[in-house]
Amino acid sequence: MTLEFPKSVAVRIGYYVYILRDPETDEVFYVGKGTGNRVFTHVRAAIENPSKNDRLQRIRKIRAKDLEVKYEILRHGLSEKEAYEVEAAVIDYVCLPNLTNKVIGHDTENRGRMTVPAIVAAYGAEPVEIKEAVLLIIPNKLFERNITPEKLYEITRGNWVVGERRNKAKYAFSVYNGVVIEVYRISRWFPVQARDKQQKTQNRWRFDGEVAAELQYYVGKSVASYIGAQNPVRYVNC
Repeated sequence: MTLEFPKSVAVRIGYYVYILRDPETDEVFYVGKGTGNRVFTHVRAAIENPSKNDRLQRIRKIRAKDLEVKYEILRHGLSEKEAYEVEAAVIDYVCLPNLTNKVIGHDTENRGRMTVPAIVAAYGAEPVEIKEAVLLIIPNKLFERNITPEKLYEITRGNWVVGERRNKAKYAFSVYNGVVIEVYRISRWFPVQARDKQQKTQNRWRFDGEVAAELQYYVGKSVASYIGAQNPVRYVNC
């Protein structure tokens, strides 16, 4: 038998943010938001749905031990916008690797959990004029907090849809939220094949390079004025 709120509660509770805990370890494994009986639908789905997603699998393991998922409502009586904000903050606090959530919290890329240096860089970065021929590469969706230098290089170097103008660029700036994270000296470009969202093969380009010690004064500076369109690659002076 699955739980549900009395009708009088379901219509009055408004938007709320909830967590699901493993009763054996007390670990939070899911953070969500919703209205009505949303908090209870995951257990029902685990029973009725053969899907093998992480959240439902976790619930099935709990029930296989004759235990019940622990439900907690963290905030209630919220507007939808407030619920998005609370949910995102809780996901950031719990940390996504510990959760079975498929996606990060609302607007986490722009306003989510950050270290103090990252906050200073985001809000206090001085605008800078770029004098060299460069590509601004903006891998925001692939960026992770505390990313390693090796992974930052990999997500910056490609694969990109770029034209012949790429050959004029001497440097590639890795940019996150309008701030330069690293500068690479480009040594060469080479073609790669990648699949798009429709699983069609596309010809793209990737560069080889190394950290440009001579241009480190750009790191931590704002290049937001050069970024206008949604394109993840912007040509500057080339």
